[in-house]
Amino acid sequence: MTFELPELLVGWQLSSDFTLSMLHNVLPIPYLLFVSAHGGVLSYKFGDTTYQGFVPYNTPVGQSSIQREWDTVRISDNLSNILSPHLPLPLHPTDASLSCNIDGATLAEQLSATVAAGTQVTAYWNAWPHTIGVITSPYMVSNRVPSQPVMVYMAACPSGCSNADTSTLEFFKIDQAGLISGTLVTGLWGMGELVQNNNSWTSTIPASLAPGEYMIRHELLAIHTSDQPQFYPECAQLIITGSGTSTPASSYLVTFPGAYSASDPGVTIDIYANENETNYTIPGPAVWSG
Repeated sequence: MTFELPELLVGWQLSSDFTLSMLHNVLPIPYLLFVSAHGGVLSYKFGDTTYQGFVPYNTPVGQSSIQREWDTVRISDNLSNILSPHLPLPLHPTDASLSCNIDGATLAEQLSATVAAGTQVTAYWNAWPHTIGVITSPYMVSNRVPSQPVMVYMAACPSGCSNADTSTLEFFKIDQAGLISGTLVTGLWGMGELVQNNNSWTSTIPASLAPGEYMIRHELLAIHTSDQPQFYPECAQLIITGSGTSTPASSYLVTFPGAYSASDPGVTIDIYANENETNYTIPGPAVWSG
């Protein structure tokens, strides 16, 4: 018998004296794990300039970043001697915090990165994006490919991003990658490329985009657990410069929540029941390239 791991449980950091038998004693089967990392976007690089992200495991007091706050949840104290006390919380497709994660708040020392339209942006995750471990016994683990699409959005902030309620912003998609080749279960996904590229993803801000204040939103969608989509977004604030005059038409604009539905074919999906399928529909609007 094999058990599929919820993303919420995949990713606890393990202490140096950890063994699978110890974890077996404190977690009920099937909630065991193999990989040892978790988190989200740690930093951003725009051209030659790097900005550190928010540190969700520390208090927001005194933190300064272009990234909005995103929080983790504390696990039970009876596990704290074995496991890291914080986990990223997966969001469902209509979650109130889907725009920029929990709680997506402006920092007291909030920054914005000044970036020219047409610049490449690279987001760096820690080792949390991973191949999904499948427990075949308390002592044996096999790996599966990372079955997750990657999506990148932006949104104009008409009254300034530091004052913006991100749930009211109208986002447009500038990049995406789903199933790149092969089948749903064994093929190459956007997440696979992300992991291969040192846990990073590079996109280009549309060169014709009109200047102004914008939010950029990176999102991973975990679909490795049948019919249980798990969204992991983070946002950062930008000031776009340049001589562009273009803005996306209304058909490209969505809000979070609102962009996704549980009935979307790329959201609620059982990839194992369709393991030979070679097509996957990435949720959300079409990509706007300018």
